[in-house]
Amino acid sequence: QVQLVESGGGLVQAGGSLRLSCAASGRTSRTYALGWFRQAPGKERAFVAGITRSSGSTYYADSVKGRFTISRDNANDTVYLQMNSLKPEDTAVYYCAANVENSGFNYWGQGTQVTVSS
Repeated sequence: QVQLVESGGGLVQAGGSLRLSCAASGRTSRTYALGWFRQAPGKERAFVAGITRSSGSTYYADSVKGRFTISRDNANDTVYLQMNSLKPEDTAVYYCAANVENSGFNYWGQGTQVTVSS
């Protein structure tokens, strides 16, 4: 089991920045990758960014490339999402997720709200 707790969401104006954090606990040594997803009202949950635990390889959705940066701190089992140049369409609940033993993202945090005003 892996437990995930997100923090750092809030309200920001368009063009602003926020940094989300996700603290992992439990059997984190078996985590292959951590990622961020988001779900806007009336839409399905969508992948935002991911990072592998060992090599630090990163992956991004096209919609956030060049604006968002995912990073990790393995010593503290924490993953971050730095979000710059935020747009109103980035408004969503952001979820941290863990891919354990490369079996897919099957552990989820409770989510944190990000609201970008125009």
